[in-house]
Amino acid sequence: MITTMPRRDPSPRRRAAPDASRQARLVELFEAHHTAVLGYVSRRAGSADRAADVFSEVFLTAWRRLDDVPLGDEARLWLFGVARRTLANARRAARRRGALVDRLAASLPPSAFVTLPEEPASTGRIRAAIDRLDPADAELVRLVAWEGLAPREAGAVVGLGPDLARVRLHRARARLRAWLADDDSGHRDACAPGATPVQRGRRDGHGAQQRAPARPVEKEVR
Repeated sequence: MITTMPRRDPSPRRRAAPDASRQARLVELFEAHHTAVLGYVSRRAGSADRAADVFSEVFLTAWRRLDDVPLGDEARLWLFGVARRTLANARRAARRRGALVDRLAASLPPSAFVTLPEEPASTGRIRAAIDRLDPADAELVRLVAWEGLAPREAGAVVGLGPDLARVRLHRARARLRAWLADDDSGHRDACAPGATPVQRGRRDGHGAQQRAPARPVEKEVR
């Protein structure tokens, strides 16, 4: 008995439904989380062009790995994790081609860059203090303070369990408070009546940046 193989329908309509479903899923992801992802990368990328590149790569990765993206709000944490790894890759690549990037940047007109507003002194001090932390601890602090994540969610982004994330976040905050308190103590010493001319110059903004009051800074860290 001669059997014949079933003929495949050449019509693209059979493939259209899965593709349409995937596209709808990606659109749903983008509409739900693009603002959070853009904020995440913009605060860490260091430049608008790198932020745009990383932002695009995050959703391209989401499209390629759409079946791996969890449902609900867990998708946001998954996208943050992709963004974190993409930023790390981008920094490594930038270091490797640093000289070339500098030459290309010098050839661009000033209008190609976004000028960010100058940060208050207190904000700069907090950023500098956070940068002194272990990279994973610093990212935990940023995720909670900037992205508004719970410690459990921040831990999921950096690959830590909920309990360990809470412990490390608590210790990181304690270190930040101690560093900022020491910084403020030095500022108060410079303002004392017996301060040296160099210290008074620092108080007045000459020779070093003027320090901000302690209370608002501690409030921002928390």
